[in-house]
Amino acid sequence: MAPPPRAYSPAELRQRCARGACLVLRGRRLYDLSAFVRLHPGGEQLLRERAGSDVSAALDGPPHRHSRNARRWLEQYYVGELRPEPPQSLLESENPVQSTARPPSHGMDPRCRTVDLDTDLVDWRKPLLWQVGHLREKYDEWVHQPVDRPIRLFHSDFIESLSKTAWYVVILVWVPVVLYLIWVCYSTLAQGTTRLFSSFTTEYSIPVHKHVFPLLFMLGMLLWSLLEYLIHRFLFHMNPPASNYYLITLHFLLHGQHHKSPFDSSRLVFPPVPASLVVGALYGLLQLLLPAVVGTSIFVGGLFGYVVYDMTHYYLHYGSPEKGTYLYGLKAYHVKHHFEHQKSGFGITSRFWDRPFKTLIPEETFEKED
Repeated sequence: MAPPPRAYSPAELRQRCARGACLVLRGRRLYDLSAFVRLHPGGEQLLRERAGSDVSAALDGPPHRHSRNARRWLEQYYVGELRPEPPQSLLESENPVQSTARPPSHGMDPRCRTVDLDTDLVDWRKPLLWQVGHLREKYDEWVHQPVDRPIRLFHSDFIESLSKTAWYVVILVWVPVVLYLIWVCYSTLAQGTTRLFSSFTTEYSIPVHKHVFPLLFMLGMLLWSLLEYLIHRFLFHMNPPASNYYLITLHFLLHGQHHKSPFDSSRLVFPPVPASLVVGALYGLLQLLLPAVVGTSIFVGGLFGYVVYDMTHYYLHYGSPEKGTYLYGLKAYHVKHHFEHQKSGFGITSRFWDRPFKTLIPEETFEKED
């Protein structure tokens, strides 16, 4: 049985906000958003300005009405009820404000200790990968109701560690590869011996000079942006049959885990081991279709595009861009994809491919500038 909610006085609310906490009200219900404030799609300052106040109007009214998932997300930070201001004599005799944080559990995040199988549908104290397939027809709705909890996939600590990746690992692994291949391609093209179609005929072969390298590199970035869109839309957002335990499990492993816990920082970029398999396959395909250095020049542009994609994706979840900037709009766009429009808005680094494929999230759903 859940303990009764704690009652906070207005004085306690003011004291905690004065010390930097970000607590907001919805009616008399009190929410501590201190851990979420930097991740807020509208920017940290917007929540800071509302600390200690009632946000009901901001949730329900203009400039935009928050989605059902956003309201459900808010409930994760509920800490208690606001009670009437006591007499001054009682206020002075109150004990110092105590933290509402739960004590740490050995090896388990406190957010995963409380489980209600009727509402959670899974046991957060155990690896989720082997549980989600049993949700069947409930899976699609469940996976698109985001929560602020870290996800554990595997029983084995070693395998679990391989499924997590810090953002800087992408830079450490792939940027040296990109720089090396840029040098190799440019140096090879500078020799002036590379030609297109030379295997068919020497009379109509086309020389490829070093000055063409930037164009091949940009072509690779463009092709990656298309591949990024197609993978996100058709693979990551496939709709597994409710009766197929294994396809549901595969979907959760590939992308469902990210939609269930969009702010799990260890699962926002692609681990280098499986990434190397995809990268290797693309490299091999380009080598089959094009002269070696031409294919590699396009490949390195695509690889750089992948690095930009992964870093952009991480920043859209954990960064706090200035209002009115390109990244601010992109962050709002991506958060809309997570919380309200899961069947559209598949572009990460840009909205470019959402336009011709008609999956653009409508502009009217976004907050308008004051």
